[in-house]
Amino acid sequence: MNGSQQSGASARSQLRRTELIATGRKLFAKTSYDALSMDDIASHAGVAKGLIYYYFKSKRGYYLAIVEDSVHELVMLAASDPGLPRTVRVQRTVEAYLRFAQENESAYRTIINGGVGFDTQVQAIRDAVREGLVLTLAQGAYGTQDMPAIARLALLGWLSSVEWLTLEWLGHQDLALEIPRDLLVRMLRHTLDTIEEFAPECPSPPPDPDWRPVTGREPAPDGPRDATGE
Repeated sequence: MNGSQQSGASARSQLRRTELIATGRKLFAKTSYDALSMDDIASHAGVAKGLIYYYFKSKRGYYLAIVEDSVHELVMLAASDPGLPRTVRVQRTVEAYLRFAQENESAYRTIINGGVGFDTQVQAIRDAVREGLVLTLAQGAYGTQDMPAIARLALLGWLSSVEWLTLEWLGHQDLALEIPRDLLVRMLRHTLDTIEEFAPECPSPPPDPDWRPVTGREPAPDGPRDATGE
């Protein structure tokens, strides 16, 4: 086999692997790991079971490849549209996160809860997601990923709140996505303001005057307000 033939075979192999991951993402979006057998997966994919073993070694290897592909998409979505105003990018990041969790619920629960055996591989995926999102948030808020330790600590604290709030929301999706989105954006605003207090070199981006939460109320300005909002 010459170089051109090898390159073609490699491209076809990668395409087949990508197709299997895409099929798996659909299957596992709402179905737990234990509920699907390899025979079920092969039947849905229209391939021999041995082909899945060839590419992924095991059912667990296949599932982890699906999770890694999913979270890579999440970080890419969060980092998209770099030309948007910073406050808009932060809002888009939060919305992209929630939509990902909603559309990839099984994979999301695996990332947060450990899923298929809480081990070093799953932990590494979760750590990579957290790091990628924290850097994306810093880029959106400050225009740089270089931030002091206090800023990183605060953003990680906010992200931990995001993870568990999202899990609760997934179990009670009678709330429209816009509700947790706006709640988390408000919480992030307070986090960014607090970071500025501890690290003046990280000024909180100005609020977007055109943004309104779904409650119809404007974000609270600086300073105390009484019960009437005055």
